[in-house]
Amino acid sequence: MQSYLETTVAALAAAAVALFLVEVIHRLTRRFGRRSLLMTELTDHAHRPFQVAATVLAVQFAARFTTGYAVGQSWRRLLLHLLVLCVIASTAWLVAALLIVVEDTALARFRVDVPNNRHARRVRTQVVMLRRLTIAVIVILTVGVMLMTFPSVRGIGAGVLTSAGVVGVVAALAAQSLLGNVFAGLQLAFSDAVRLDDVVVVEGEWGRVEELTLSYVVVQIWDDRRLILPTSYFTSKPFQNWTRTEAAVLGTAEFDVDWAVPVQTMREELRRLVEGTELWDGRVCVLQVTDATGGVVKLRALVSAADAGSLWDLRCLVREHLVAWIRDNRPTAMPRVRTELGDANSNLAWQWVQPRRPQTRRLSDTEAPDDARVFGGSDDGDARSEAFVGPEESRP
Repeated sequence: MQSYLETTVAALAAAAVALFLVEVIHRLTRRFGRRSLLMTELTDHAHRPFQVAATVLAVQFAARFTTGYAVGQSWRRLLLHLLVLCVIASTAWLVAALLIVVEDTALARFRVDVPNNRHARRVRTQVVMLRRLTIAVIVILTVGVMLMTFPSVRGIGAGVLTSAGVVGVVAALAAQSLLGNVFAGLQLAFSDAVRLDDVVVVEGEWGRVEELTLSYVVVQIWDDRRLILPTSYFTSKPFQNWTRTEAAVLGTAEFDVDWAVPVQTMREELRRLVEGTELWDGRVCVLQVTDATGGVVKLRALVSAADAGSLWDLRCLVREHLVAWIRDNRPTAMPRVRTELGDANSNLAWQWVQPRRPQTRRLSDTEAPDDARVFGGSDDGDARSEAFVGPEESRP
């Protein structure tokens, strides 16, 4: 009985000493590491797993060295085996916490709450994917090491290794879909094809990448629905990424109007509208006639905004305002269907009228208003023209 009491007291004393030393280290780190983000993260996130790991390790050593009187007894082997399992688990927890602290420290240097955050979102995506992979690897290794402490598992290890080829083939066939998604997730993280907070169009839906894991991607649709897709979708099917290079995007609003529409006047009205709203980023404001068939003229208003949400509101504002402007100020420009009536011989009245041909001169490219050109007329238009020049056009 005296031996059991000494073992218990030694274990409690070892645990108390370990907790005391950990607390001293914690206070010193907090005091002298106030200006260091890494030290602050360590004291906040690694303190508890450090306490558990140090306490379990101290108790394990105390039990091992104070139970010499019970060598060969089953309760001692069971107790030491249980303590070894606790040491392995707590050490894995501590390692995972240290890795997470390092990752959080790296993420703190890249802010995503700024306008130009493309690089920060790419780093954040890669770090988050690595964190998930790291935790998964640590859990698998921990379970494997804990199982190897059992003699029966070690005994069947040789048989498992001899049949590893067959088992590997069977496992690969059974988990090919899962493994495909895992490799697709890693490819997405490091290929920069899609990142967290990217605005994408998938399956006809427009939304934002809310979560990106090794097996699936969660897209938050504009109406707060969630579209969950496997990561292999983004490596095997085409999709639109509106924010791959920058958040600023272009959008259109199209109108079918009558041939009597005053295009230049409507262009000036569009310019006045966008200059009076904070939704426009000041880059692109263009109104062009893109088609003139079927008895109507198709006008396309091209505008730009700083992000996809602002662009959506700006496009709706342009449609609403110009529809009201045509209705109230240019009703003759509203789309109409014309019918001409002739006499019994199918002669039309306008055939007997000699048309007047006013003397007009054609405007050159330099005289065209800037609001009528997408490729040119401004710094942004010139840059767009150079980006979309063809191989034949680029030759001298």
